[in-house]
Amino acid sequence: MVTDPIADFLTRIRNAQMARHRIVEIPASNVKKRLTEILYDKGYILKYKFEDDSKQGLIKIALKYDAQTKEPAIKSLERISRPGLRQYAKPAEIRRVQNGLGIAIVSTSKGVMTDKEARTQNVGGEVMCNIY
Repeated sequence: MVTDPIADFLTRIRNAQMARHRIVEIPASNVKKRLTEILYDKGYILKYKFEDDSKQGLIKIALKYDAQTKEPAIKSLERISRPGLRQYAKPAEIRRVQNGLGIAIVSTSKGVMTDKEARTQNVGGEVMCNIY
């Protein structure tokens, strides 16, 4: 039983990158699907596919690596808000990740979005994770 599905999502990607896997399979949920779409839109993963199975579905993610050095595109995946300590922030209080080079993913009343989108829409929420 997984008590923190978002941390499990991030850990599966982190472990697959350390093992130099090309594809990682993750059990699906609506929040994980939105996280995957954000990672794809920001260029951190090559592509993704949502598959239905007899249970809850799967997300297949093709990881992105540098062509020359074979280093992963994602340097760090860090869970901020967790079940034991939720972290909420107003739009002005959402901190920039690596001076704007990375992204923070925020769960707001208007959906899951990046920190920049939350600031432009002037909505705060739960800061889920930082990625750079």
